[in-house]
Amino acid sequence: MHSHNRASIVHQLRYAVRHPTRVVPHLRRLARDTWLRLTTRDHVAYYRAVMKSDTARNPRAAVGSKSQRRWLAMGQMQFDYLVRHGLKPEHRMLEIGCGNLRAGRLFIDYLGPGNYYGIDISPDILIAAQETLVVHGLREKLPHLMPVRDLRFTALPDGAFDVVHAHSVFSHSPLPVIEECFAHIARIMKPGGWFDFTFDRTEGKEHQVLREDFYYRTETLVALAEKHGLHAVFMDDWERLPHRQSKIRVTFPALERPAGHAAEHARPGEADSGPRHDREAGQVLSDLG
Repeated sequence: MHSHNRASIVHQLRYAVRHPTRVVPHLRRLARDTWLRLTTRDHVAYYRAVMKSDTARNPRAAVGSKSQRRWLAMGQMQFDYLVRHGLKPEHRMLEIGCGNLRAGRLFIDYLGPGNYYGIDISPDILIAAQETLVVHGLREKLPHLMPVRDLRFTALPDGAFDVVHAHSVFSHSPLPVIEECFAHIARIMKPGGWFDFTFDRTEGKEHQVLREDFYYRTETLVALAEKHGLHAVFMDDWERLPHRQSKIRVTFPALERPAGHAAEHARPGEADSGPRHDREAGQVLSDLG
């Protein structure tokens, strides 16, 4: 959890004094940010360009792991947490911002054949994901990897997934992107399913740094989920793990209604129109990962 405004000049000057070797890399990042702001049309295009640049240098670092050891450890931590919190081999899972399968390789191995779906806005990182499949001998598990341009899930079928997972996606997403996800995710969920996501949490002023890192208060994301009929719960036990982001679990109360209940009370033409507005509520795109 972060309490300081990392975008403030005071914070940046203090940080520069404490970490002088990081000043030049930050200036390079600032120059790249300025150029991409001028040459991309929206946040998704901007972050896809960021991922292209980062992946060309180092696919592991592009998803937030500067070493192989860290890459393995972070994937294991995500996997272990979801298994402890209900993930079963028979579940069908969607990973938003799957990256180069840092955790996905473990999910693919654990789940039944064909039960893992990974999406990412970066075609470059998905090429690295294919290499991960080969290296770890996972081709026979028939995972599905798909590039996307938004979080509307238009190519995915209704009621398909028991579990959706997004690690270090919303930490790189402005609120309109997060809300787009909340507005459409219920359509692709099975009754009883859940959606776990991490985010960079602040108890101070919400802010962003170079359009790459976004810091939100828990209550902001909970209220946004509630707006779209979702129930969101802060996962306290995740805070005890060695990771600086926080986690929220979203469930879908409207999907638990008896069969036919929603259609009974819908106006003509509404029963099959996608996420309904009467669903009540509760931290992919690639590190988005």
